[in-house]
Amino acid sequence: MQFYDRKSEIETLQQIEARSAISAQMTTIVGRRRVGKTTLLKQAFNATPVLYFFIAKKNEVLLCEEFNREVQEKLKVPLGSFNRFADLFKVLMHLSERIHFTLILDEFQEFNSINNSLFSEMQNIWDTYKEKSHINLILCGSIYSLMKRIFENSKEPLFGRATHKIVLKPFTIATIKDILHDYSPTYTNEDLLFFFMVTGGVAKYIEQLVIRRAFTKETILDTIFREDSFFLDEGRDVLINEFGKDYGNYFSILSLIASSKTDRGAIESILNISVGGYLEKLEKEYSIITRLRPLMAKEGSRNNKYRIEDNFLNFWFRFIYKYRSAIEISNLQYVRDIVERDYTIYSGLILEKYFRYQMIESRQYSTIQGYWNNKNENEIDIIGVNEMEKRIIFCEVKRNRNKINMELLHTKATEIAGKFPTFTKEYKGLSLDDM
Repeated sequence: MQFYDRKSEIETLQQIEARSAISAQMTTIVGRRRVGKTTLLKQAFNATPVLYFFIAKKNEVLLCEEFNREVQEKLKVPLGSFNRFADLFKVLMHLSERIHFTLILDEFQEFNSINNSLFSEMQNIWDTYKEKSHINLILCGSIYSLMKRIFENSKEPLFGRATHKIVLKPFTIATIKDILHDYSPTYTNEDLLFFFMVTGGVAKYIEQLVIRRAFTKETILDTIFREDSFFLDEGRDVLINEFGKDYGNYFSILSLIASSKTDRGAIESILNISVGGYLEKLEKEYSIITRLRPLMAKEGSRNNKYRIEDNFLNFWFRFIYKYRSAIEISNLQYVRDIVERDYTIYSGLILEKYFRYQMIESRQYSTIQGYWNNKNENEIDIIGVNEMEKRIIFCEVKRNRNKINMELLHTKATEIAGKFPTFTKEYKGLSLDDM
């Protein structure tokens, strides 16, 4: 698959690369696995030699041997042998005083299990040599919680050292449309919705579907539910290292959220455990779920709902993890039939998310939220507020345009509209036709 989008990220990285010729730069890049971080880094730099070190889970001596070969190949400088990465890093920092180069440490968080004393050693080396150095240091990681702790916890040695932070997100809706246009020019809105529902704009998942020419609901389901499918174990592979030994409770909570048990009370009544701590970590430490409040609800309001932000993980927990017993006995057709059975209702929820994302990408609104009252009634799918232009839009989302009741939308919006007396009001129905 050809390289798409990332123009702003490449521009930022190249500006940092140019700046590093004057003074040392340390950039952290984080993003969920498969989002395209490594591909981006291999496209980004053109003014410096690039050393690429992948931090695999292996002995530190073997890693140093690999890295040493990379240095000799790219910089043509013999460095000797090293048993510790800290010693190699020190030599590279010293070398960067006379040679300007980029050093990428991919899956940087893995040093935590290989040699966790390295972070304090790197801090000391960085602080000692950075004033004279011309290194463009890129520290890339996909275990969000670990990368956040390493660089944002004030008790950690590398806290405050990074000069830049890039959070790489999945492709935008506009880019997803570009990809479908290039590979399946006759795609329908239903195709677009299903493609968005499964991939969520994650580059690796899109690539897997492009390779198999899977652009319709039928061909995408054929790709997912086959014996050698890349997708069946993917949710576990992405999250197992994040959660560690306590993954069972996290997986159970996420499975319930994906199955529309979206408030804390409903989750606790099923699991019979307190889930407040788990929800807080899933939101703030792991960035996997988003806490939704009704428009104008106070910060401390308990009238919250939770949503898995990642479309693929939501699909995986809703259909693959939930029915893992059938998956384990290779009854893939059974699970596929369940997807087909539940598709209309499930895809309706994804369609609402699609239009939220579309409104976010339009950059027209200061706030985009939904609304429901304390009794979980009078629900409004999307409300967009533009404070500057003093206008507010109320949106009802249905797959079928004929099922949109604009009179009911006006009625449900009466209370909220009254709290914006000087704002221009707009009421809109959104369906598959509007994608």
